[in-house]
Amino acid sequence: MADIIFYHNPMSRGQIIRWMLEEVGAPYDTEILDYASTMKGDEYRSINPMMKVPAIVHNGRVVTECAAICAYLADVFPEAGLAPREDEKADYFRWLFFAAGPLEQAVTNKAAGFEGSEQQRRMFGYGHYDLAVNTLADHLKSRDYVCGARFTGADVYVGSAVLWGTQFGTLPKLEAFTAYGERVAGREAYKRGKDEDNQLIAEMQAAG
Repeated sequence: MADIIFYHNPMSRGQIIRWMLEEVGAPYDTEILDYASTMKGDEYRSINPMMKVPAIVHNGRVVTECAAICAYLADVFPEAGLAPREDEKADYFRWLFFAAGPLEQAVTNKAAGFEGSEQQRRMFGYGHYDLAVNTLADHLKSRDYVCGARFTGADVYVGSAVLWGTQFGTLPKLEAFTAYGERVAGREAYKRGKDEDNQLIAEMQAAG
């Protein structure tokens, strides 16, 4: 048994962690969970009471939340070179948590048809959708990756948000996003993870 157990459904945000695990290169075992049954069973609820995937168990310790898992794996597997160097830490943590916080809130609220009044927006951590989107786009205009010229674990999370958002229309296809998306999607680890999950999805669909 590998030191990492990855709890996953290929039609979920677990694809982010599949990519991160492929970047890390450490062996892992995958447990596929079904939304209607095993994800809500007592065994998995003891790992994640939220009954959501993904989650990992590494040497007996549970980590949930995609941004946290990305940061954790980059930290505990330094040989993968995905953790930030000293001069990268500010951008690394800033934009990793920007994507997981303000950007995701802005995107999900807009997708749900709730953008709020001007007064309500004062309570939002992101202000309004266009402000959050353009803030990230402006950052990515002048650099190849989140921290500059080097790919890090933050790019797995931010890259996943950009790729998913521009594919499904929750983010606009701004030049900064499409260029960045092409760079991160060209990584071999991304392709391996995507191929694995696409195969799983095909098998699940064939099985009904």
